[in-house]
Amino acid sequence: MPNIDLLKEKIKDSGIPMTVVAQKSGIVRETLYNRLSGIGDFTTSEVIGLTNALKLTKSERDQIFLQ
Repeated sequence: MPNIDLLKEKIKDSGIPMTVVAQKSGIVRETLYNRLSGIGDFTTSEVIGLTNALKLTKSERDQIFLQ
């Protein structure tokens, strides 16, 4: 189960608006909001997209998505 609170913190710290995070990560905005609300599971492509959009390190990615 992903660490949603940590992901939200990383998004906030990035200073990038949520709509832009969704665009940069290739995720439909509504889908991103659903994932952050615990609706549905992150797909591999969504994890990769968020990792790239937020410039997460491998360690940060693992802390968020591989708990």
